[in-house]
Amino acid sequence: MTELSGAGALTGTSVPGLANATRAAADAADDVDRKARFPVEALDALKSAKLLSCGLPVELGGRGYRIGDLSVIARALGGACSAAGMVFAMHQTQALVLTKYGRSGPIADLTQQIAANESLLASATTEITTGGDIGASTCAVIADGDLVRLDKNAPVISYAEYADYIGATARRGPDAAASDQVLLLCPAAETKLERTSTWDTMGFRGTCSPGYQLSAVTSPNNIVPADYASILATTMLPASHTLWASVWLGIADAAYAKVRTTVRQAARKSPGKTVPQAALLADLTVAHQSFESMVLHEVQRYETLVESGAPEATISFTIAMNNLKIAASTAVIEVVTNALRIVGLNGYREDHKLSMGRLLRDSFGPQLMVSNERIRLNNANLVLAYRGQGPL
Repeated sequence: MTELSGAGALTGTSVPGLANATRAAADAADDVDRKARFPVEALDALKSAKLLSCGLPVELGGRGYRIGDLSVIARALGGACSAAGMVFAMHQTQALVLTKYGRSGPIADLTQQIAANESLLASATTEITTGGDIGASTCAVIADGDLVRLDKNAPVISYAEYADYIGATARRGPDAAASDQVLLLCPAAETKLERTSTWDTMGFRGTCSPGYQLSAVTSPNNIVPADYASILATTMLPASHTLWASVWLGIADAAYAKVRTTVRQAARKSPGKTVPQAALLADLTVAHQSFESMVLHEVQRYETLVESGAPEATISFTIAMNNLKIAASTAVIEVVTNALRIVGLNGYREDHKLSMGRLLRDSFGPQLMVSNERIRLNNANLVLAYRGQGPL
């Protein structure tokens, strides 16, 4: 595991409990994929090691892990089981919202409770009426006595039935504009979920992400005290893109490891000679290291923003985070497909220890989750809006 730059950065071997979590994830990965089931074993191990709360503030019961530290964990889990890695990444995206906006006031009590209970956080940011536009909502938070009520038809909510809280976006009130959104944390005990679709997909099968009709009645104190537009720009977008990319880098790590095994086996059979696969491995190393450098660089960019205390993200920062998502979702396909070519028939077989089937299928998911075409369109609008001098 590559160490991230910066004081106090962790590595995969220095995170307490991570080795057990990755082992649990790896042992169950094929069964999770085959049955499209939730990676219970990995999540149990993460909870036991208190790695669900690790990104929350120390004063509220967390460990105060930095973005780079969370990236290390996401990468390790992604290499063991991409579904477990994605669950961790999506959870930490919501947790980082509380790290920034949930330190004081009534919401701080909820943050402390989430940390103490190692609660799992999910997200419901899409709506059936708005498609993939997470910057607009049709549903609204409605006052109901001393409580608030929300009814939301979401086409996708990952691991909703296993989450302790679901962070749902909605209009601030019934008279608010579609873009005037808030984020409401809906406790499982106060939320009803009715499935509206199934989840039988090519990859990322263990994320368990069908659609739901969500109905929640809960405390208004569970509304994160910030406009969702700010939450999205400063936390949810960069957190999701950096941590997702870290998981995808973990998938590439796993594919690269299978290639190294293949080339070493070939070399042992031809002592004193450079086998043809060695040159292919050298080429793959270039692509893998470029992927790694890109992810580490953008993780550091996000960590710098967080530690600067800047209240808002710049246009250039948002474009960089969007570009990371696009580039990483392409790079993982390049590494995994080229790895399959080198591993050969054993990688094509589902009954071989060098099988690449799950890695290959999972590698094609990243370009579809938040469509790359939608992100390119957003980038085009951001570039047109940029008024700074010189390059972005």
